[in-house]
Amino acid sequence: MTHDGSARAALAAVAASGWGNAGPLVEPGGTTSPRRAAVLMLFGALDHTPSDRPAAAPGVPRDLDVLLLARATTLRAHAGEVAFPGGRIDPGDADAVAAALREAQEETGLDPAGVEVLGTLPAVPLAFSNHLVRPVIGWWRDPSPIRVVDEHESAAVFRVPVADLLDPANRGVTVLRRSGQEWRGPAFTVEADGDEHLVWGFTAMLLDALFDRLGWTEPWDRSLEVPLPD
Repeated sequence: MTHDGSARAALAAVAASGWGNAGPLVEPGGTTSPRRAAVLMLFGALDHTPSDRPAAAPGVPRDLDVLLLARATTLRAHAGEVAFPGGRIDPGDADAVAAALREAQEETGLDPAGVEVLGTLPAVPLAFSNHLVRPVIGWWRDPSPIRVVDEHESAAVFRVPVADLLDPANRGVTVLRRSGQEWRGPAFTVEADGDEHLVWGFTAMLLDALFDRLGWTEPWDRSLEVPLPD
């Protein structure tokens, strides 16, 4: 179980050392004067519903979860996509950590006081929306209730066992074609609260790279294409 601290220690070590050779894939194209943003990658023993399967990596207990949300389908950008809590770094935010915690509270209702910030990872460009996103790694030492705070922003807020994300049966590749270019990226199929969600795009890139960096990734079929949602 997560109480042995091995998962937390591994996450803290990565937060201190960076992406290494496991840097996330990036979308085609570059960014010009990108807007700064931050996301909270929050792990912990978040609920009482552990994974049904043990992960191959010994440092991944069945009750290790990560917090995600499904964006509202009415949003102009990234509508309906699964994401980490987060958003732009506002002038009033002290830094990326403050922005990530503020956005997480606004989007999921969590109490930031219960989140231990383990560190930040080097920022990753998100070319499609011209953002430079700083991942903030957090450990939920004192979990608080979560919910959809604003239905105009989020359709669902949920916790996913990491062992389920690592399950090769839940992994695949999405193919995005835009402006004559083809972009292939990792994807995860997960179930939460009776609904099935496809984690793809930027969020899947971060998870994929982090799992590789931690040494948690299990062999999966990188030729299996998963259709994108309508």
